[in-house]
Amino acid sequence: MRAVVTRVRSASVEIDGKINGQIGRGYLILLGVGPSDTEDTAVKLADKICNLRIFEDENGKMNRSLEQVGGGILVVSQFTLYADTSSRRPGFSGAAKPDLAIPLYEKFMERCRERGFTVEHGEFGADMQVFSQNNGPVTILFDTEK
Repeated sequence: MRAVVTRVRSASVEIDGKINGQIGRGYLILLGVGPSDTEDTAVKLADKICNLRIFEDENGKMNRSLEQVGGGILVVSQFTLYADTSSRRPGFSGAAKPDLAIPLYEKFMERCRERGFTVEHGEFGADMQVFSQNNGPVTILFDTEK
């Protein structure tokens, strides 16, 4: 799995002009699923992200977790994280097919909810408009294959 985690002051996703998911302070997570990913991969990545300490403490150090700041999570499916950019026109055959990707996307969100977080989301495969007010900016890249 690949994830781009951005610390945000707020984020939302619109589909057909209507807000589908919205959070205040927290993480906007763009999540891509690869063909070799499993439920175990989804759980481990969710745990790793939920335990991140990238919010500032009283000394201005990134030392506080999402839980400590009462933050939320907005997850947006992003198969383009598996783009093959060896040519000018990217190819996306490296991303998992929907029959694998959708359940793992849902498992990732389920695990975040189990950890006690409010989780909002987009719609897998939909044309979405994503809005965020980045905080920092702080953006972290995760790749479970590395």
